[in-house]
Amino acid sequence: MQFALVALDRPNAVEDRMKLRAEHLKYLEGLGDVLVFAGPFLNDKGEGVGSIVVVEAETVDAARVIFGRDPYAMGGLFDSIMIKPWKFVFNHSK
Repeated sequence: MQFALVALDRPNAVEDRMKLRAEHLKYLEGLGDVLVFAGPFLNDKGEGVGSIVVVEAETVDAARVIFGRDPYAMGGLFDSIMIKPWKFVFNHSK
């Protein structure tokens, strides 16, 4: 089953995000086939201010463990976190 993490950063945390970014990317790369997709939410300046990450996991608790090991989560970057089951239905990208 797929689970989506939707997280918004603490206010004014762009610098903290950048400090953790290399570790975060390394972590995501290490997930292999568990990772479905991931990317940042952006502010008007194009700076990351949140994240969406979708993973394959057996249960929501297993997904929480995966998300909890992310350096962004471990570094206290997020102000709010929502984890929900997610289902891919449609893709119109070219």
